[in-house]
Amino acid sequence: MQILLLLLTILGGMGLSVEAGLLGPLGKEVGELWATFSIFGVGAALTFLLMLFFSPRNSPSFFTLPSWQLLGGVLGPAYVIILTITTPIIGIAMTMIGILAGQVSKSLIIDHYGLLGTPHRKVDRKRVVALIFIVVALILVAKA
Repeated sequence: MQILLLLLTILGGMGLSVEAGLLGPLGKEVGELWATFSIFGVGAALTFLLMLFFSPRNSPSFFTLPSWQLLGGVLGPAYVIILTITTPIIGIAMTMIGILAGQVSKSLIIDHYGLLGTPHRKVDRKRVVALIFIVVALILVAKA
């Protein structure tokens, strides 16, 4: 089961690279904010349809959730705007490796301290070495 989830995650990452490739030209055509809005508009419509047919009807209200849990609604558009601006300038590979370096470094901190309601997972030497490899990849791709 874990290998299947890992493969699904890799496919999701591949999708983000395609999204970054689509956002650059779209941002040049209509502007970065309109490109971001269009991506989220299509995503919201698709999510609504999925919820309509596949989501349980007794889901909790947004108003009953802690407000910090909805922070992703702010972080998502910021991420897409960053992709839209950076991808045409530094390329998809640099953008994705930079995003990955940021994700892994922050994820190690979140795991180590068990922040945001996640289980505590101590940062060990292997995880730090993995982050170093990602930073080295970023440097190597930047010099190419």
